[in-house]
Amino acid sequence: MKMVNIMNYKLYIYVISVLLSTYTLSGINFSNIMKKNKVIEARLLVLLLSFIMGYLITNFIVDFISVSSII
Repeated sequence: MKMVNIMNYKLYIYVISVLLSTYTLSGINFSNIMKKNKVIEARLLVLLLSFIMGYLITNFIVDFISVSSII
């Protein structure tokens, strides 16, 4: 039962952190970094970075919660 609860809140944290990462990355102007007329590639980069950041943030939060409950 405890594992199901962990997976449920981990999924919610993951979705929220991906959405926040996407919102945060939308403020960065990637047109200076990317080549001209590469809009799809720039959007794909933002999407991939959002998933990567969401994964890292989620694992940090879950690990922090588990370590703080041990202490």
